[in-house]
This record gives sequence, structure tokens and C-alpha cells, in this order.
Amino acid sequence: MKGSVSLGKVSEIDIKIHWTFLLIFVWVVFIELEQGGTLSSILFNAAFILVIFTCVVLHELGHALMAKRFGVSTKKITLLPIGGVASLEKIPEEPYQEFLVAIAGPLVNVVIALLLFFLVPVQSVLQLPLVEMLEELNELSVSNFLFYLFLANAGLVVFNMIPAFPMDGGRVLRAVLAMYTDRVKATSIAAAIGQFIAMIFLLLGLFVNIFLVFIALFVFIGAYGENKMVQHTALLKGHKVREAMLTNITRLHPEDSMQKVRDLLLSGTEKDFVVSANGKALGILSHENILNNSGKKNALVRDFMDTEFKTISSQAPLKDVLRLVESGKSHFYPVTSPDGMLEGAIDMTNLNEFIVLQSHLEF
Repeated sequence: MKGSVSLGKVSEIDIKIHWTFLLIFVWVVFIELEQGGTLSSILFNAAFILVIFTCVVLHELGHALMAKRFGVSTKKITLLPIGGVASLEKIPEEPYQEFLVAIAGPLVNVVIALLLFFLVPVQSVLQLPLVEMLEELNELSVSNFLFYLFLANAGLVVFNMIPAFPMDGGRVLRAVLAMYTDRVKATSIAAAIGQFIAMIFLLLGLFVNIFLVFIALFVFIGAYGENKMVQHTALLKGHKVREAMLTNITRLHPEDSMQKVRDLLLSGTEKDFVVSANGKALGILSHENILNNSGKKNALVRDFMDTEFKTISSQAPLKDVLRLVESGKSHFYPVTSPDGMLEGAIDMTNLNEFIVLQSHLEF
């Protein structure tokens, strides 16, 4: 995610903080000054936010470490104003695995809340008369800090378990539904419920708290996107790359001139090219790379081709390509035979066409 700064690594997982996270501190300072707060109260609240988001990191690590038990790696955890996001390589498709991964995060907050419950005299505070309790909690003390931390972790558990897919509660719901029906139908139901709840968040956000608007957008768009992803994956299941790959491609040679590439770009529909020699892929010349160097007509392809690229076997599952493209690593891949010889290429455009054709066959 652009605009993020790395805070370090935990169990090989990069912990990042997005620049927009700083807006929370700006908001806290503004609110405190509006209410006549002091430097002490500002520092108290700022420290509280830092500790809360430490709990959020632990929450996301709960997801990541549970996923690791099932062979799913996590690239990074990013802190945003609306919470944390663990970038899992994929979501486990086995319902019980997804259930455990989804529930692991809230369980971390349950453990923290239970520890604080026994550490702080929670019951004695709650049993006080309302006026006396408010006066007690108004003091800037360590015990009050921990009491608020208890409430925050309890709140995180309740909030995250709202069945608004793709939030934790929604994923738990999808996992449970998938135990009794197929994954596509389970996702469709969970996504519909998630989008309905997102609309409620949106309405509440307009009148109660603006942060709910951002959460509503995250939930609504996330539910729609993942629902489509699951549907597309289901359509590609059982199919191989060779069924959808481009075979009628122009194979550039490292010694070809950029003038030739420019002519090919203008005279045909191809945007990205594979550079090869002796039947083997040596590099990729992307559309962006061609445009950036279009003025260097006499230069050679070898000077600009990307040699750091991934090839895909023609026998590989087609759904793996969708996952690669969705990850944003690349949108264009050379396709090779089992012995490494270049057979063609595949990109998102062709993959989408295959999905559309397959969907018509399904229905």
C-alpha cells in the first residue's frame, strides 16, 4: 500500500503504518483542545491510541500466525485509521481453516480483555453510582488507562464479530455456511449480508461518526470484490492455463529495434510482448516500458526488456493465474511447456474473456 512506512518485522511479517494513521492524532488533539483539554490529557489519549493499535497489531498477528499453520503466508500488516489489515497470501478454502483463521484475531482481544479484567478492578468500578463512576473515570490514572483498554478490547471483539463480510464476523459466517453448502453460495450470502450492514454503517456514519462511513465503504467494496473473485475462481476450477493462453503472439528478439516494436504496437492489438531466443523466454517488454522508451527508435529491445519475470506452465491450474494477477504482481505472463519452451502468454484480458465464456456455458 503506497504511503506506508515499515515499523519492523514479526515472524517475517512486515508491520507497516500508513501515513493517514497520523490523522487520528490530529483528530485527538483537535477534540481535546475543543473541550479545553490540557497537555496531560492530550498525551494520555495519544498514548492510549498507540496501545490500542498495538492490540490491533496483535489481533492481526493472530490471523497471520493461524494462517501460517495452514501454509498460508502473510506479506504484511498495515495500520490504517479504521484498523489493521493483514495481507494474507490467500484465504484458506477449507471451511474449518477459514473459521480458525477468522476467529483467531478476535480471540487475541478476548485474551487481552480477560487479563485486564482480572488486573483492573472492573467490577468495582462498574458497581459505583453513575455520577461517582464518571468522576472516577475522569482522572488521568494508570488504573483508568487499563480500564479503558479493557473496554476497547471488549469493543474490538464485539465490533469485529459483526457478520459484515469481509470483516472477521463475516468470514466466520461464510466459513460456517460453507460447511453446509458450496463456497460460492456461502460467499454470496455472506457478501449480501455484509453489504446490507455496510449500508447501515453508512447511515450511522453520516449522523454519528464519520469513521463508520470509511468502514462502510471498505465492507461494501470488499464484499463485492471478494464475491466476484470466488465466483471467478469457481468458474476456472479444473481448467488449465493451456485452455486460455494466447498462442498467436509476436515473439521479439533481443536484437530487435525499438522502432520495430513501435510499429508492431501501432499495427496490431498486442500491448505487451515476450522477448525470446531459441524457443525460450528471455524477458518481457511491457506496454508501459515501450511508451517510456518509444523515442529511442534505434535502441535494442535487450536494453529495455524486463528480465525479472515469472513464467507459468501451460499445465498449471488456471485459477492460480487469477490469484497472481489479483495480487498485483503482474498482468502479463509468458506460458511455457513442462520442458521450459515458450508456448504463448496469458494476461488479464484473455483471462476475463475465458471467464465470460465459461459463465455462459455454466448457465
